[in-house]
Amino acid sequence: MRDFFVYAIKSLSKNYIYVGLTNNLERRIQEHNSGRGRSTKSFAPFRLIFSEKVGTRIEARKREKYLKSGIGKEFLKKIS
Repeated sequence: MRDFFVYAIKSLSKNYIYVGLTNNLERRIQEHNSGRGRSTKSFAPFRLIFSEKVGTRIEARKREKYLKSGIGKEFLKKIS
């Protein structure tokens, strides 16, 4: 079984925070920064502001949904 990560990245050029999940955090951040992510392409470069290791994809998806909610976004803005 492979661990999953929930992460948040902040654009260095615009006021934009992206929340996602992956099973390979380093690779995924690199993809975002190289412009390979369709939804983040125009906001690159990014810096990682939050990551959390979770056991399953289902758990990761629940946590991702929370971080995309209003209260989750407020939390990310405070720590960024």
